[in-house]
Amino acid sequence: MAKKSGNILIIDDDEDVLYSARLLLKQFYPVVHIEKNPELIPTLISTTNYDVILLDMNFSGDSNSGKQGFEWLKKILEFDPAMVVVLITAYGNIEMAIKAIKEGATDFVIKPWQNEKLLATVSSAMKLSRSNKEVNNLISRQKLLSNDLDKNFNSIIGDSQAIKNIFSIIDKVSKTDANILIVGENGTGKELIARAIHRYSERVNEIFLTVDMGAITESLFESELFGYVKGAFTDAKEDKPGRFEAASSGTLFLDEIANISPNLQSKLLTVLQNRLVTRIGSNIPKPVDFRLICATNTSISELINQKQFRQDLLYRINTVEINIPPLRERKEDVPLLCEHFLNIYTKKYNKGIKEFSSGALNKLMEYQWPGNVRELQHAIERTVIMTEARVLLPADFLLSAHEKPAEQQVVFPNYHIEDAEKLLIIKAISRHNGNITKAARDLGLTRASLYRRLEKYGL
Repeated sequence: MAKKSGNILIIDDDEDVLYSARLLLKQFYPVVHIEKNPELIPTLISTTNYDVILLDMNFSGDSNSGKQGFEWLKKILEFDPAMVVVLITAYGNIEMAIKAIKEGATDFVIKPWQNEKLLATVSSAMKLSRSNKEVNNLISRQKLLSNDLDKNFNSIIGDSQAIKNIFSIIDKVSKTDANILIVGENGTGKELIARAIHRYSERVNEIFLTVDMGAITESLFESELFGYVKGAFTDAKEDKPGRFEAASSGTLFLDEIANISPNLQSKLLTVLQNRLVTRIGSNIPKPVDFRLICATNTSISELINQKQFRQDLLYRINTVEINIPPLRERKEDVPLLCEHFLNIYTKKYNKGIKEFSSGALNKLMEYQWPGNVRELQHAIERTVIMTEARVLLPADFLLSAHEKPAEQQVVFPNYHIEDAEKLLIIKAISRHNGNITKAARDLGLTRASLYRRLEKYGL
């Protein structure tokens, strides 16, 4: 039989017990260490990663009380609260062993033991040890991820006053359970704001559940949000909780809230008022407790005026309203966002791009970004993929080509030679969709000459 993985430490002052246990367990586990002196336990567990420790309850000079065993159990668990400790005890001390389990021991074996019983006990202890380590690893990874995400609102990039104001609002509202309405154009980062509020809330260790209200049809609204019981309709093969139940104890983020019909708005309002949901096919209401954050890119006030959105529902969802300005209104954040996305995509695609030229940054600053941060992100990702240069130039960025007007005759604003040359260069590059070679050929220049002029004019 192949050996199982795992490290075992056995502590007992009886050499016969030590050697017999080691002889048996060594057949199944690669590392089985034995030790008579319990005083060496701190050194042993600090130098070897043990999965299971078998610990005697009584040592020389204290043969019956189990006092030393309790003391060493406490010290071991102080060193590593997840350590799996199995006690070795005489038949007459079973009551003491049960007490020790209440103190944190995992199990006990009675000596003299039956080999099958000892092997079964150690095997179960080893499985528990692995489970504990997996859970601890997951918790550690989650904490690292959360710390990384939370660092200075790491997912929200910007230094403009508008972004600083949003950071201030997040600080104020996150510790409360107030319902939040986030308003902003597509691509401004509404979900990032919602996630930041959740990460700083008292519900941070619970679920953050996103529901795109624009993607849920009216016929599926109740089954998706309220859930159903087995047999409620043809395809209901089993009980299924809805999103309201699934988000209980956590945060529920309803994106594109303005897209739901007045009929469904009424059902949503009832849930928010009563904090009870009843699954389809059931008559039993279930209490729900979630923090609600909604988002929209539409003016709900206009919808209310058009009788398309309930005023009382708006009162329920916007205890606090957060308005995210479009990128064109916070242009000072563009360079920071550019550096952020450049860093991400140069690593992702293993590119040696170092920086933006001043002309490229000027071009990105002057653009209106109708698609906001999402459009900027995609523009930089595409440029990183397509270019082989180490410095990004204006011609590397093709912005909203589909909105370009038909090419017209060049009209010079004045007769200054440098202004005319700059305008001709811009037109040539635009005509050839950023292809420097073709633009240079059109202008009667070499590529090197055109690059020098691009740098000269900050293009």
